[in-house]
Amino acid sequence: MAAFRFLTIIPLPSSFGCDSDDLAAATVFFPLVGVFLGFVAGCGAWLFWQILPPPVAAVVLIFLLLSFSGALHLDGLADSADGFFSSRDRAGILKIMRDSRVGAMGVVALITVLMLKFASLSGFNQIEAMKVSFLMPVAGRCTLAIMMTLLPYIRPEGGLGTLFYSRQTGFAAMLSVIVLFVLSFLVQGVPGLGLASLVMLTVLLFSLFSFRKIGGATGDVLGAGCEISETTMVLYFVVLPAIW
Repeated sequence: MAAFRFLTIIPLPSSFGCDSDDLAAATVFFPLVGVFLGFVAGCGAWLFWQILPPPVAAVVLIFLLLSFSGALHLDGLADSADGFFSSRDRAGILKIMRDSRVGAMGVVALITVLMLKFASLSGFNQIEAMKVSFLMPVAGRCTLAIMMTLLPYIRPEGGLGTLFYSRQTGFAAMLSVIVLFVLSFLVQGVPGLGLASLVMLTVLLFSLFSFRKIGGATGDVLGAGCEISETTMVLYFVVLPAIW
């Protein structure tokens, strides 16, 4: 329940999953949330490609994907881009990322990610759209747990992300890697293993970039990682036939 509350805007009954112990244990269930959202997105893709032209269906699907979190991860992407590309020191970057206003680099990052998703999705047939729509949320939510293991949380005053850092984070990351590779294989066969490997490589490179910039992660960085994983998943899905 805590994992669903944090990663989605789905209304849940009562206050289940709101206490600190539930939040600390929720990371293990991030892949499960990804699978659920992937199933919803896959069903959406089946419907949208059935009744709409592919370009229009792609736009509606992108809106569905970002609505899962209320565009929270896109907000993290914009804040991270503003901070990382500001040419400031660590303290300056963190200050910029805390600012609720969006700067030029944040706008560029948002436009680039949304355009890449649209251009990629609009070229798929119905079956391809269903497959990649399932894998995108899985990759994004698995990435959150993986980055929590790779990067320490670096805001001394704390934040929402600190609630999910616990001794279970390492197990959650291992489980996330397994889920990502197994589901990629089941959806796309042996080439799916290459697909998952490329997504993992992207996550590692982005984590390294974040560590060099600020020495760890914030909630914004984790959200950016989720968006980057979804985007690279759909991009690699486009180029996978040529690579393979």
